[in-house]
Amino acid sequence: MSPVKRFALGRNLEVFQPHVLKTDGGARIRAARPDALVVAAYGLILPQAVLDAAAHGALNIHASLLPRWRGAAPIQRAILAGDAQTGVSIMQMDAGLDTGAVLAQSGIPIAPDDDAGTLHDKLAVLGAEMIVATLADVQAGRARPVPQPQQGVTYASKLGKQEALLDWSRPAVELERAVRAFRPSPGAATLLDGAPLKVWRVTVTCGRGAPGELLSSGDASLVVAAGEGALSITELQRPGGRRLAAGEFLRGHRLAPGVRFG
Repeated sequence: MSPVKRFALGRNLEVFQPHVLKTDGGARIRAARPDALVVAAYGLILPQAVLDAAAHGALNIHASLLPRWRGAAPIQRAILAGDAQTGVSIMQMDAGLDTGAVLAQSGIPIAPDDDAGTLHDKLAVLGAEMIVATLADVQAGRARPVPQPQQGVTYASKLGKQEALLDWSRPAVELERAVRAFRPSPGAATLLDGAPLKVWRVTVTCGRGAPGELLSSGDASLVVAAGEGALSITELQRPGGRRLAAGEFLRGHRLAPGVRFG
């Protein structure tokens, strides 16, 4: 059960979970005669019959500053792109993919140490506050939908499995963003001796060598050359093992400079 379902059942509120919304859900939702629908991280496009079921339509809590990062993975895409800020948009849903008019929008900075998990949690709190305020505005007749501009549209496509595999030919700054964007799930990865290796924490550092070449190793980190600069890996994980600080990892898996990752 999700936290929402547990909360509802604990207060004797009905929970309706259609297997297929298009065929099983529309009539039930219309029968409830809702004033408004609230949609958060649903992952599917709602059928028009559902969008039309509520007097004030369907409001989506979207984790980006629309029209930037429409689509499935706005949090990860913002980190990967090196965006300085992101935020939450409360959007009036229409038939398009995150194309509806915006009722409210608020931004927050992306901290240098933010990953997809920490940023998700910050945006979840912000989104919860914003949807309550927006519903009050809708009820009072104060809400003013603003059409999204045509300029600045970007798409946050669903994450592919191969994207989590680090390409050491890329600049270290981009690889560092990837590690944060794929943490906590699915986790950035590389190959070592043909076996996958999760890379959990890194910092950008100085160094030159062939992409993926281990330049040095010590108690605190493994320094690996990238296409531009180098990454200092401070936490990693072998298949079936636990996450280890670099020093712990090296005590059980000695690596000599020159070893290649990837």
